Amino acid sequence: MIDEAHERSLYTDLILGILKKIRRKRPSLRLIVSSATLDATFFLDYFNAGNSPSESIIVSLEGKMFPVETAYLRQPTSDYVREAISVVTGIHQQQGRGDILVFLTGREEIDRALQDLADLLPTLPRNAGRLRLLPLYAGLPTEDQMRIFEPAEPGTRKVILSTNIAEASVTIENIRFVVDCGFVKVRTYNPTTTLSSLVVIPTSLASATQRAGRAGRTAPGVCYRLYPESALSTLPRTSPPEILRTDLTTPILQLKSLGIDDVMKFEWVTNPSAESVLRALEGLIASGMIDKEGRLTEVGEKVGECPVDVGVARMLFNSKEFKCGAEILTIAAMTTVQDVFIIPEGAPGALAELERRKFTAEEGDHLTLLNAYNAFTRYGQTSSWCRQHALSFRAMSRAVSIRHQLKKYMVRFGLPLESCEGDHKRLRKCLTSGYWRNAARWVHDGTFRNVRGDSVLNIHPNSVMFTRKPQTGWVVFHEMEETKKTHIRIITEIEPEWLLEFGMKLVDKRA
Repeated sequence: MIDEAHERSLYTDLILGILKKIRRKRPSLRLIVSSATLDATFFLDYFNAGNSPSESIIVSLEGKMFPVETAYLRQPTSDYVREAISVVTGIHQQQGRGDILVFLTGREEIDRALQDLADLLPTLPRNAGRLRLLPLYAGLPTEDQMRIFEPAEPGTRKVILSTNIAEASVTIENIRFVVDCGFVKVRTYNPTTTLSSLVVIPTSLASATQRAGRAGRTAPGVCYRLYPESALSTLPRTSPPEILRTDLTTPILQLKSLGIDDVMKFEWVTNPSAESVLRALEGLIASGMIDKEGRLTEVGEKVGECPVDVGVARMLFNSKEFKCGAEILTIAAMTTVQDVFIIPEGAPGALAELERRKFTAEEGDHLTLLNAYNAFTRYGQTSSWCRQHALSFRAMSRAVSIRHQLKKYMVRFGLPLESCEGDHKRLRKCLTSGYWRNAARWVHDGTFRNVRGDSVLNIHPNSVMFTRKPQTGWVVFHEMEETKKTHIRIITEIEPEWLLEFGMKLVDKRA
C-alpha cells in the first residue's frame, strides 16, 4: 500500500514504477495506491498502460468532513505575511471560539509573523482574550512541536504558524480557522547548471483543498485564502512531481543498482526531461560510478547501496585517500539534518549566536557542524545541554542515528574510520572532492559567482561565513535556497587549485 501518492515524492514515483515492473512477472501482487486528493484517473491510466484495461480499478470512499466556508481577498496582496497577521487579528476579535492554523512557506516567514503578532498583542482589546502563538516546521525541537497538540487554556486561542507539514502529516484538534498564504517552498533542479535550489511557488489546487480541509476535521470552519478567487484558475491541479524538479544522479544510480540498466525505457510515472537524465548519466561517468557504456563500476555498485546523495557518498569513499573518514562521516550525517542551530529573533537570538560562536570554525560551516557534533557526543547527548547551547536536540539526535547507519556502510566497504587529527586542509580537500560541482568565487561587491553558469549567489545569513570574506576567494557549498535572493548554505573555504585537480579528472573521464 502506497499512501499520500498525491504528493508525488521522488521515491513514491520510483517505487510505483518498480512495482509496475514487478507485477508483470508477478501478477498476483496487489497494490493499493491511496490519497485524499489523488488524481485517480491519472494513476488508473498509468497502471493500465501496456496491460489489460481491467488491470486497475478506482475505489472511492467518502470521508466524514464538516462544512468549510472559503473566503478570498478582493485583490492580490504584495505581502501575504502581513496580510496573514491582519486576518489572524481580525478572526480573534470578531469570530467565535476555535484555534487558527496559518500556512506559510518557511521558518523565516514564521519567525517574522510570530514577532509581529507578539508586538500586536499589547494593543488588542482586553475583552478579545489571549493568544498563544506556536510555530510548526520540520527543524523545530520535538518538545516545541508537541506543544501544538496541547489544548488552549480557558480564554486563550491557539495560533499555529506552520509550513505545509500540517497539510496532511498531522491532525490538530479544535482548528476552526485556516489562513492559507497560497504558496509553498519546494526544491527545484536546473539540469543546465546542475544546481538545486529552494524556491517559493504557488500551491496546487490539491494542496489548497488539503489546507482548507484542516478547518473541518472536528467541526464546521472557515478557510481564508490570501489570494483572489480568480487565481484558482491559474493554479496547477497537483503539485509538480519531484521527479521533474530534482537531480536524478542518485535515483538513476539506485535504479541501476537494482538491475534496471536501461533507464530511458523505465516506465516513469511522469517522464523526466531528457536533459535531466543525460546530465545525471554524465555526472555518474564523471564521478566514476558508471563506465562509458553505462554499466556500474565497482565503486558505483557500492555507492548505489548507500542511502545518501552521490556527492556525499563520493566524499565518504574518498576519505580513505585523505585519511579523514571519522570526520567526513560526521559531516555527512550533520548535513542530512536541518536547522541544527536554533537562532530565534530578538535578544534570545543574540545569546544563541554567542553560544554558536563556541563551535565556529574559521574555515566555514562544515567544520562548525563537526565541532557541534563532537561537543554534543562528548557532553552526554542531553536536551538540557542542547538548550543551553542553542542546539536542536531532535536534529542532533537524528544526526547521531544517521551517522551510526552510515558507519555500517563504511565498515562493510572497508573504508577506514581514521581521524585527520586536526588536519583541516586534508578534510577540506576531501570535501572539495564531493562538492566540486558546487563551487563559487567571491567578487568585490560581496556576492559570489557560481563557477558553472556565473549566477549571483549570496551567503545565507545563518552561515558563519555571512560576515567574512574567504581569504582564498573560493568556497564550496552544500545547497542553494532561492527566495528574493539566491542563497548558498553550509559553506567551506577551499583552495582554487583543488577544483582544478578534480576538474582535470572530469576532463580525463570525458576524453
